[in-house]
Amino acid sequence: MIKLCVFDFDATLIDSETIDELAIAYGVIDEVREITIKAMAGEFDFYESLQTRVQKLAGMKLEDVVRVCENLKPTNGAAELVKGLKQLGIKVVVFSGGFQIATDMFRDKIGYDESFANTLHEKNGVLTGLVNGGLTFSNSKGQMIQRVQNLLGVTPEETMCVGDGANDISMFAHAKISVAFCAKDILKKHATHCVDVRDMREILKIVG
Repeated sequence: MIKLCVFDFDATLIDSETIDELAIAYGVIDEVREITIKAMAGEFDFYESLQTRVQKLAGMKLEDVVRVCENLKPTNGAAELVKGLKQLGIKVVVFSGGFQIATDMFRDKIGYDESFANTLHEKNGVLTGLVNGGLTFSNSKGQMIQRVQNLLGVTPEETMCVGDGANDISMFAHAKISVAFCAKDILKKHATHCVDVRDMREILKIVG
């Protein structure tokens, strides 16, 4: 019986990558998107890629960051999936190599219990180009899921994970059920299930 489900956020629970949307708004998307694609495919060290991309956002106003995050779109069926999991008594948590400012906003919109992500540093209402947090490395999600499991008294056999990119591999190793959702090929190799239809309600069939 699954008691804990951990989701990736960007391009999983929402339909885009937050950092790409920020880069579009700030006019640096061409510089950022190529790095994002390589990072999610496992072709670029995640820590280095995150630091490099966030540096491109230096000087962006925090109010513009908030506006972009408020306009991110949930993936089709995301709220219904989370509701269905919680009706089964499953704790739903989000791990994101992206940013807490976005995952916090969507906690109420989608209905998950809690999220863990990184923090964009700002000074006087402007991004400095620095980022920190507990999910900045390629293996961070694997370390974090073990901490959450220990805290909740949940075993890997009682855990499900859902993600789409290379930085989700480390958490897949600690879950009985691992779902590659519209994912990169590198992640599919580590998954117990693959869902290639962009409707998150399909995942309910796996635990139902």
